Amino acid sequence: MPSPTPLTASEEAQLTQTIEMFEVITQSQPHDYQSLEILREAYYKLGREKELIDTSKRIANAYVQMGQLSSAILEYESILQRYPDDEQVRTALGEIESRATSLGGQSEMTEAAISKVSARRGNQRPVPSEIDDGRNAMFKLFVTGKVISEHDFEKCWIQQDWSNAPTEPVAPFLQVLADKSVLPLEKSLKVVSDKVRLGYLPVEKYDIDIDLARGFPAETCRRWCILPFDRMSKSILVATANPFNRQAVSELESVSRNRLLWYLAPPADIVSSLRKVFR
Repeated sequence: MPSPTPLTASEEAQLTQTIEMFEVITQSQPHDYQSLEILREAYYKLGREKELIDTSKRIANAYVQMGQLSSAILEYESILQRYPDDEQVRTALGEIESRATSLGGQSEMTEAAISKVSARRGNQRPVPSEIDDGRNAMFKLFVTGKVISEHDFEKCWIQQDWSNAPTEPVAPFLQVLADKSVLPLEKSLKVVSDKVRLGYLPVEKYDIDIDLARGFPAETCRRWCILPFDRMSKSILVATANPFNRQAVSELESVSRNRLLWYLAPPADIVSSLRKVFR
């Protein structure tokens, strides 16, 4: 890994804030490897080698806990390339390789590792032929899951007006549920958070990169109430209150070659930030 480039005082302050934010997130969500990757990048840029390696081990352990053994192997092997005598890593790697062998052989595991890394690092999803705004997934989660009635769902799900570009952020489903006193926001966020493997981030406490956000179409961000709020290495961090919205993913991917890392955030935080970004 090349040496980090010198930083300005402002950049150091931003990275320190990023570390503080994402350390809190990963302490409560230790399997959130995306947030851990952002932490590792921040430590690298600040030249904090010990924390960088510790975070790499946490990423590997997160993969192990999620059963993604091939990705865990790659993480541990990358550490050994720099610290070949790290006994903790050697022990962990030995345990994983033994387990992998019992599941089908090392050659198969290596092949799987390559395909998974390729998928993680830039393969974009094709734009769907039909619009999938997450309605079906939300219906299954809230109605089929008996959280709310079908009547309340239909009352709160907003149909998009495709004849005009929105001039204000369109309220997400979770916010409408709360506004219509169908379901408190805290409960609906928990229902979604328990279903998806996304980190939770209170955007209002984050120093948003406004110039970055303005580089994305205002219509897309307002219509789907999504907020690209920061860049970390080659990844763009995006806040959403509807992680099932494949159309939103496609529209952002069509204008950016960067990897998108999605975070669940309170709808009101996103709306407030969008109004500041797109005045």
